[in-house]
Amino acid sequence: MAKKTGLLVTLEGSDGAGKTTQALLLAAALKRAGRKVCLTKEPGGSPLSARIRALLLDPDMRGLQAGAELLLFAADRRQHVSDTIAPALRRGDIVLCDRFTDSTLAYQGAGRAVAGPEVAWITRFAAQGLVPDLTLFFDLPVAEGLLRARKRKGSLDRMEGMEPATLERVRRAFLGLHRREPGRMKRIQVLGRRPEEICAEAMGLLAPLLGKR
Repeated sequence: MAKKTGLLVTLEGSDGAGKTTQALLLAAALKRAGRKVCLTKEPGGSPLSARIRALLLDPDMRGLQAGAELLLFAADRRQHVSDTIAPALRRGDIVLCDRFTDSTLAYQGAGRAVAGPEVAWITRFAAQGLVPDLTLFFDLPVAEGLLRARKRKGSLDRMEGMEPATLERVRRAFLGLHRREPGRMKRIQVLGRRPEEICAEAMGLLAPLLGKR
């Protein structure tokens, strides 16, 4: 992949933590500041990836084996990086990606209990060597996240419908990733805060990187 001149900022966290809302707010704030923004997501961040997303989130696919799920997410990411993220970074855009590699480590590695070395290797391969410049981890207790997701959508997709104990492992995995890489992954507490307040904190964390561009 050619040298990138843009920034890769990923948004991570438990279901219902408001990542999608924050991605939209951040994109709007960055555009007001005159920055070029590519807003994308995983799974489904390119036309081909969208077809994989439909499979992954389909509630009727509950029999999907954990290793097969991991490989589908990897296929989605490999295509997404090639079609969407890499071209945007070469253009110099700020890429805001709703979920990326940390979600694989948390959901498939910890949540689905797929062997760690396999998850790590497949994740690196799928990302084509890309490491986020900054990861914003929006942290929310699992019970509150599920409540919000149900209120927002009425029903849960296949990933949101994981057992609460599984989702607790996912959250603990995100917290562990934050402790291991505090320079890259910044934790933002969500509970009891307005979206605008959360966005202001996220912009503050992003500001040092913007100053270098």
